[in-house]
Amino acid sequence: QVQLVESGGGLVQAGGSLRLSCAGSGRTFSSYAMGWFRQAPGKVRQFVTASSWNGRSTTYADSVKGRFTISRDNTKHTMYLQMNSLKPEDTAVYYCATRSAGYGDVYYRLEDYDYWGQGTQVTVSS
Repeated sequence: QVQLVESGGGLVQAGGSLRLSCAGSGRTFSSYAMGWFRQAPGKVRQFVTASSWNGRSTTYADSVKGRFTISRDNTKHTMYLQMNSLKPEDTAVYYCATRSAGYGDVYYRLEDYDYWGQGTQVTVSS
């Protein structure tokens, strides 16, 4: 059974940084594309960033481009989201996700992903 567990969320002041982690288990981590999404209170879940199965291709939402960086360490079965220059509007629950189909490039739609973590809260104070 595929499991994803996020960690690293917390409270940070505007302009600060956080690094989220997403630990995967239940299958070969390195063979699957992955992504990060976020959901603010009262809003729909939205795309943040995604990585191809081998990490060579990445894509970002315009709102985080230049501030957030996605990476993955397949030897540790873990994906990361480095978030710098955080803004209050980045406040949300952050979710990692992966697909049931192996390999693949980058995917930015919710429906492209089959497995989701439980989420980790990020709160940015002004």
